Amino acid sequence: MNWLSQIASITRFGLMSIPQRLGAVAATVIGIAGVVAVFVGVLSMAAGFRQAMTVSSSPDAAIVLRSGAENEMVSGFSREQTQIIADSAGVARNAQGPLSSAELFVIINLPKRSTGTDANVPLRGVEAAALRVRDNFKISRGRMFDWGKDEVVVGAGAAREFAGLDIGSSIKVGRYEWPVVGIFTADGAICESEIWTDAKVLQAAYHRGDSFQSVRARLTTPEAFQKFKDALTSNPQLTVTASRQSEYYAQQSEAMTRLITSLGFSIAFLMAIGAVFGALNTMYSTVAARTREIATLRALGFGGGAVVVSLMIESLLLALLGGVAGASLAYFAFNGYHTSTMNFQSFSQVAFAFRVTPRLLLQGMGWATAIGLIGGLLPAVRAARLPIVAALREL
Repeated sequence: MNWLSQIASITRFGLMSIPQRLGAVAATVIGIAGVVAVFVGVLSMAAGFRQAMTVSSSPDAAIVLRSGAENEMVSGFSREQTQIIADSAGVARNAQGPLSSAELFVIINLPKRSTGTDANVPLRGVEAAALRVRDNFKISRGRMFDWGKDEVVVGAGAAREFAGLDIGSSIKVGRYEWPVVGIFTADGAICESEIWTDAKVLQAAYHRGDSFQSVRARLTTPEAFQKFKDALTSNPQLTVTASRQSEYYAQQSEAMTRLITSLGFSIAFLMAIGAVFGALNTMYSTVAARTREIATLRALGFGGGAVVVSLMIESLLLALLGGVAGASLAYFAFNGYHTSTMNFQSFSQVAFAFRVTPRLLLQGMGWATAIGLIGGLLPAVRAARLPIVAALREL
């Protein structure tokens, strides 16, 4: 008899017997689905956070900080220094001047909508060029704040996650109440987690004089970055570090994404151990229930290899069923779910959406496949080694 036909026949008999052991099979499928759902769900959080930190960071966008500063909180520039940066080689210009925005970054406390607990929310003072330095900046509701006035616009992510940021409401900054006049979007970029106002107004509110903490610049071309960087580092009037904006935010997101990824793999591994034992239990139960059937097939000429492969296929199919169920659950439960978490570099909240990517779904199915193969191997080998005469005598 053809070896493939033997495998097909044994596999068909095994699948037809599933209703007789439905409880054990369901437990295995649900266990594997749980592993995949948790794995994909946790890692989708890391993917969403990374996306928010790096999305729409064009290669021709640069950020300049004081040398040695790892983030804006510990950086600082005078007005003269920001002007030198704006006039450096490689910076794009339009009719209004250099596409460079000197900015101020402070933290305010606002309650989360979901829990009511206070969280650190970024309040950024910007210059007019900030709207052209960022990609896809758009006022989605309301209007832009008037320059020179105590008004703010709020990123869509911040408005969604924190209370008191609806249009018409006001936020308290020092002794002042600043009205929210607009909501802006930027294709999900990190600036959607921020509140923006005029840098000069923010300087006065926080008694910062004419100082700034970072400079954002749009370059003439992506290739102009090295010329821009060399012009800054070789200028004796400056002690700065220039980075592409995409690289800066990728570095900023590294610690959090590493933490979430490690947590996701650790939880999935622990759950996978339990799922493997569940699969082992199911397949051993299958072998015990089909002892006489397998012995009969062996006596009729079916090979031990065909028995092993067919049982492995059955275990793999159950695992894939659990994997599909878990991946589907993760996609519909987590994809697009909005939340916020702490950015350890700036100690401020970043609003983002979970992202269940095709890569994560494939990784989840890979875990399910591994569980099925491991869980089915030992029972399959045991079935192939059953003594035919002794097995036929079993009731």
